[in-house]
Amino acid sequence: MTVVGTTPPPRLPVRDRTTAHQRAGGVSPMLTRLADERATGVLDREHGTLHLAEGRVVHAESPLAPGLGVLLTLHGALDAETWQDAEDSADEGRLLRHGVTSGALELAQASALYDAAYFALAPSSTPGRFRYGPAHWLASVRPVPVAALERETLRRRALLRRIWPDPATDAAPLIRADPVAAPAVPPRQAAVLARVDGVRRAADIARELGRPAFHTLVHIRRLAAAGLVSPQPPPTAQGHPPDDAVAADPYVALLKRVRDALEAL
Repeated sequence: MTVVGTTPPPRLPVRDRTTAHQRAGGVSPMLTRLADERATGVLDREHGTLHLAEGRVVHAESPLAPGLGVLLTLHGALDAETWQDAEDSADEGRLLRHGVTSGALELAQASALYDAAYFALAPSSTPGRFRYGPAHWLASVRPVPVAALERETLRRRALLRRIWPDPATDAAPLIRADPVAAPAVPPRQAAVLARVDGVRRAADIARELGRPAFHTLVHIRRLAAAGLVSPQPPPTAQGHPPDDAVAADPYVALLKRVRDALEAL
């Protein structure tokens, strides 16, 4: 009997579970590739923009967060005209010549960058788009490695979930719940609560106060956890809030949203 040898079929590829797990923990695969490439230019995303220089994030902007100019001017570190002149001329030195120390500028830029990047890196329904180009005029102030930015973004997401699991208060107009036995709140939270009027959103309140928007979200979620604020109920097709939303006890409605959010986890 003759035995004919055959070449065994090739092995099927096996996914590297470690690598896949590491990728799953990331925030933006495109941003990671740009960091590896040491790219310079602008990454446009649905909720904001990231400026890169040599693969590091050097500036960030989002319509949901006050910009660096707001943080510098609302608290008197700089007048609005000087900021506008510096921005128009792309001249970092103009800021330093008008009373902003290099340390204060670095702290303010880092705060504004991490704040806007948190929103720019939020889950998106549209793909990002990168445009190669020159570095941003503030590129030398505080470059941030992409890995550090992603870690901080994930830490902030986890912090908000721990405080209050329902994200509805992050983007909706806010209303005061005014329970019968309202707890006392710290001054910084009280300043936020005083601006809750059924129209303002978290981003509006942050801009008025000249504070980072993420810090404002933290205060708002703590106020929501205390039963003091809730999102404005969406209008019906006729433009009026649903009758049951108006008639219901705000605190009971709040508990229902918590239950629904926990069930969705």
